[in-house]
Amino acid sequence: MTSRSPLPLPGRRSVLRGSLAVPAALALPGLAAGAPAFARSGRPAAPWGVQSGDVSAHSALVWVRADRPARMLVETAATESFRDAVRHPGPLLGPGTDFTGTTRLAGLPAGERIHYRVRLADPDDPRRTGEPITGSFRTAPLRRREGVRFVWSADIAGQGWGINPDRDGWTVFADMRRRSPDFFLCSGDTIYADGPIEPLVKLPDGRTWRNLVTEEKAKVAETLAEFRGAQRYNRLDRHVRAFSAEVPVIAQWDDHEVHNNWSPGEILDDDRYTEKDTRVLSARSLRAFGEYHPVSTLRPDGGHGRIQRVVRHGPLLDVFVLDMRTYRNANSPGRQPEDRTGILGAEQLAWLKRELARSRAVWKVIAADMPLGLVVTDGKTDFDGAAQGDPGAPLGRELQLAELLRFIKHRRITGTLWLTADVHYTSAQQYVPERAAFQDFAPFWEFVSGPLAAGGYPAAALDPTFGPVQHFLKAPAAANTSPLDMPQNYGEVDIDGGSGELTVRLREEGRVLYTKVLQPGRVGQ
Repeated sequence: MTSRSPLPLPGRRSVLRGSLAVPAALALPGLAAGAPAFARSGRPAAPWGVQSGDVSAHSALVWVRADRPARMLVETAATESFRDAVRHPGPLLGPGTDFTGTTRLAGLPAGERIHYRVRLADPDDPRRTGEPITGSFRTAPLRRREGVRFVWSADIAGQGWGINPDRDGWTVFADMRRRSPDFFLCSGDTIYADGPIEPLVKLPDGRTWRNLVTEEKAKVAETLAEFRGAQRYNRLDRHVRAFSAEVPVIAQWDDHEVHNNWSPGEILDDDRYTEKDTRVLSARSLRAFGEYHPVSTLRPDGGHGRIQRVVRHGPLLDVFVLDMRTYRNANSPGRQPEDRTGILGAEQLAWLKRELARSRAVWKVIAADMPLGLVVTDGKTDFDGAAQGDPGAPLGRELQLAELLRFIKHRRITGTLWLTADVHYTSAQQYVPERAAFQDFAPFWEFVSGPLAAGGYPAAALDPTFGPVQHFLKAPAAANTSPLDMPQNYGEVDIDGGSGELTVRLREEGRVLYTKVLQPGRVGQ
């Protein structure tokens, strides 16, 4: 997003001199280290915790990072005692994947709480294993009467607001954990590769924000090691580790995994970078992303893969995860009368239409890393999103959205709603044909949340093309409002197993801001 500029880069010496030691309350011993040493005494350990992801009725992915070369072994069971545990052999963890690894668990029972533990074994002596790291998740149900609850948000470690030990780190993750969600939809900006973290940030009123810092986060990410370090930074927070041990993730990316407002093939105009080709930077970023997030459609060894996918969560819910970065055309004023590439790319649009038509789920959540009708600018004349503020008929990237919305209406696809983030505030808007310049679509809702650990920003303008009516908005008045002055935001979705009703709650840490109940089986509402 434009205006999401990072804070000034401090000198390397000042960063290291001002660095905070990793407090015991935030991290385990050795957690801040980057590449593990090859010669270590003792047994393999995983102080970065565990994470499950892309959980379905019968399968899931489990992720871990070792502190040295190790063999990953996973055991699953129905209880915490691990009686009658089932073993799932995992990969050898080494420098090729930054000592991370993901194991696919298959043949799981549906609709059950699965307890798992990860053991790391010495590759040269399988009998030498470290202390097991435990986690759990609930598989998707097969029966409709079993409801679903999940949370979503985005924007982590943005605008220089990192892990603050004075505030016990990112406590919003503890708040989300208390909601006992079935999964967490992370809607992008999982890192701020273009946003260094300073040891101290002075606020305008004289207060000071302290950050935990690491060497890789002291500058913008350009090398693969720096992108890996940016991903690793989040796991220094104890609340993130506790959350990820209990809540599976569905992860997607947006611009700050690479650079603010980037488009494929762009050459950066940013003096902080020596490597300015976004093709190179995005490839390195995507590799680190695949190494640090359990994504079923990505290979963690840097091989081919994609972020867009459908994660099916039983009869009530399908989640359509979009990639609005990889296939887009260049940012522009957005006034083209024809645009086959748009923000999704022609191939991804065809995939989305096909998968929506195939879906038999009651609810079809379209997980977008950018909002539809909020005007997100890129400089003085260009736009980073699809909306460009023109109140008339669709132009530019809007043409692709119009095609999709028309398809949903004419195929009578029910139960669609859009969940997104990106703009660093929270809102709810309904799109109504009677108010729109383009009217060949059925009404639908879009809910926006975030940030989780970043600065807050004033509300963006609404583009009238698809007739949005904003039913709720909470945004700060000033750009880059500190987390000290703005509670962090996330959204929650509850689907009732009996009635099929879907309830959206826009939340800030500690309380509900707005609630909307939607009815199943309707083409539009």
